[in-house]
Amino acid sequence: MTDVAVQLPETSRRLDAIDRKILMVLQEDASLSVAEIGDRVGLSSTPCWKRIQRLEADGVILKRVALVDQNKIGLGISVFVSVESSDHSDAWLKRFAEAVSAMPEVMEFYRMAGDVDYMLRVVVADMQAYDVFYKKLIAAVPLKNVTSRFAMEKIKSVTALPIPAVVAA
Repeated sequence: MTDVAVQLPETSRRLDAIDRKILMVLQEDASLSVAEIGDRVGLSSTPCWKRIQRLEADGVILKRVALVDQNKIGLGISVFVSVESSDHSDAWLKRFAEAVSAMPEVMEFYRMAGDVDYMLRVVVADMQAYDVFYKKLIAAVPLKNVTSRFAMEKIKSVTALPIPAVVAA
């Protein structure tokens, strides 16, 4: 790796090779001590902790969480829900976004380009729970079309983002 820094598009903060190593380590295991993280990236505890604090302050690190196995807590069904709307006004989108954001079953919610307007990733316990969710969704705002696709098997799921290598300018 090179020691050249990369400019982040949404902040004035620059990521160097050590910052990228810290991010890779934290994405793998955020429960490590600062000393252990420092050992893995070649820093002592204090400078490592200052970099982590700076990455948090700059919004690069959003939060540290525990990842929970959805099946082990009884949420064995994953559904990808495509939504089409006839209304594309700001007022409609605001009502729709507020309603969907308040639904705890919705893990991810995207405005799309292409043949559907919105895509949701939903987790529920069973088909009955999905039916309850579906009825809440279609009652929230007028919708043109809702298509549900049920995942049969999760083949890959990662939470760690690929940290881009810096290309020398």
